[in-house]
Amino acid sequence: MLDWLTATAFTVLGAGTTWAELLGFATGVVNVWLVARQHIANWPIGIANVLLLMLLFWTAGLYADAGLQVVYVVLGVYGWWHWLFGGERRSRLTVARTGRREWWALGVAGVLLTAGLWALLDRATDSTVPLADAVTTALSLLATYGQTRKLVESWWLWIAADLIYIPLYAYKGLWLTGGLYLIFLALCVVGLREWRADLRRRSAATPVPPGPAPVAA
Repeated sequence: MLDWLTATAFTVLGAGTTWAELLGFATGVVNVWLVARQHIANWPIGIANVLLLMLLFWTAGLYADAGLQVVYVVLGVYGWWHWLFGGERRSRLTVARTGRREWWALGVAGVLLTAGLWALLDRATDSTVPLADAVTTALSLLATYGQTRKLVESWWLWIAADLIYIPLYAYKGLWLTGGLYLIFLALCVVGLREWRADLRRRSAATPVPPGPAPVAA
């Protein structure tokens, strides 16, 4: 099975495209579209997608991205459960905004993750793109965390990551995956608009509590 997945399906601009990359392309597009639509099926499809990408990234020497997929599997299981039971009284989760304290925590975590991964990749692996690999890994982890909690700002983190991923994969000769992340970028914009619209609809539908009764003269 592994031999088939790592075999070349076709060639793009002189670079071979494996079956793992091709299947990762298909499941990735479906996954992000389902996230934008807030469909619970995005989680099992996303888990299948990251297992394919894990194999692809390891063979391409993107070790942090390969290791990241293991974390994605864990986050995928958590996100699947949290979307179903993470709302009030174990109801389905709804879209929310990221609080100021959470933004600070995410920012600190992002800087520490990037610095630690950059040092590790630079010293312990033969990665030719340690900084870019570290930055995209950190952004992706933070975005996935936000996605598990349906934080609307998680789309901005995905957009930032995709803007780095696209030229990175082109540089590594992963043309189909680079094209996939271009589609991801477009779907992230759609997802951002969909989640913001949902947030506005629910805010408009929430009744405003009555103010204090007027004091009689």
